[in-house]
Amino acid sequence: MSDQRPSALRRVMRKTKSSPPADFGHPPRVLAFWRRLVRDALATGTPTPFYLFSTEPMEEALAELRSLGPEAGRAARPRCRAALPLIRHWLSCKTQPVAPLLRWWRKQGRPVEVVSEFEFLAARHEGFATEDMLINGPAKHRWLPRVAREAMRVNFDSPGELKALLPMARKLGWRMGLRLRTSLEHDPEHPEFPTQFGFELDEAVRALKQLKQAGVTAETLHFHLRTNVARASIHERAIREAHALCAATNWWPAFLDCGGGLPPRHTVGHDGREFAAGFHLESLAAVLHRWLPRFPGLRELWLENGRFLSARSGVLVVTVLDVKERAGLRQLICDGGRTMHALVSNWEEHGLFTMPKRTGPAALTAVHGPTCMAFDQLTRRAMPSSLCPGDRLVWMEAGAYHIPWETSFSHGRAAVLWHERGKLTRARNAEHFKAWWSQWR
Repeated sequence: MSDQRPSALRRVMRKTKSSPPADFGHPPRVLAFWRRLVRDALATGTPTPFYLFSTEPMEEALAELRSLGPEAGRAARPRCRAALPLIRHWLSCKTQPVAPLLRWWRKQGRPVEVVSEFEFLAARHEGFATEDMLINGPAKHRWLPRVAREAMRVNFDSPGELKALLPMARKLGWRMGLRLRTSLEHDPEHPEFPTQFGFELDEAVRALKQLKQAGVTAETLHFHLRTNVARASIHERAIREAHALCAATNWWPAFLDCGGGLPPRHTVGHDGREFAAGFHLESLAAVLHRWLPRFPGLRELWLENGRFLSARSGVLVVTVLDVKERAGLRQLICDGGRTMHALVSNWEEHGLFTMPKRTGPAALTAVHGPTCMAFDQLTRRAMPSSLCPGDRLVWMEAGAYHIPWETSFSHGRAAVLWHERGKLTRARNAEHFKAWWSQWR
């Protein structure tokens, strides 16, 4: 079997005589933190596979984002340059829709961004006030009327959506915004095509006139580039296009919403490219210093980073059930894998460590889940050939998009453990057959 990945991973596979560094550059303290926490989780008797989430890595990510500027609504020293607005960080609910996370975030007085009816209802259930919820996403006119209330924050996504919702928005006094599709937003699989989100520039101009004629004003201008933005210069080009719209229409928003997309560290593509290699928060801070003062009356900059905040906050723990060796490839059959638990492994490689820690000669190894699908391959890389049934594998950076993309492919959903302030609790039990099958009538 030949390996088709032209990457640093393949080079490691070729040259390794002993187990390679599979941690993808994680600091020793981070690996020690997760080893200790996984050990504690296993001691609870929770069966694998399970997800394990902790607030501590997310707090670290928030601290890093403060280098961009003081956070709105939080105690912070004012900037030397008073012309720059405060930054408000919105929790991207879709990235990690886990109830304890929403509770933890709300207790700190931070707001949440939702893009669906279920997310909206979840945020309401967890106690978020209307002013602390930002509603984004396409085709909201399909569901928003069912949950409509006064003074909602809504960023419109299209002319059709605006037409359908404007009468209700005006009646209920919604705090409105427009999402602009900048020229930098394209289909990630086919870059020659645009994404399906937001207003085109000419549509946005007409929308602002439509709002003015209706006697209301948009207060937010929004764009969202994509995930894994490679360089701060991409944000600069997008902000420049947003500024051009404002200058052309003489409309200056109170809030500039730059979305999310900052790349998480320690994650690489199958081509060996590290997503965060060319991105530096210092460079983004410089972009903000150059451009934000050019928006008269701008009160706040809004960011909706999901992966940068939450990817590092979780791991997936699986157990090796069986081992096969064929055609120069060692295959580990585990109780968790791509099909049910880690769809992002289809295009990403994450750090992976073993418990107990295994050393010695390495072999090209594929890690498979338990489903009857050849697609169910978590990773293929050089790993210690001493790995055996009963060992645990810990897949890192599992805090973003693993829960919302999980499946019940012939198995129940995994348990979820939550770590906050040194305490480990069971946030969700593993799904049993009755719950899996009782959905049918």
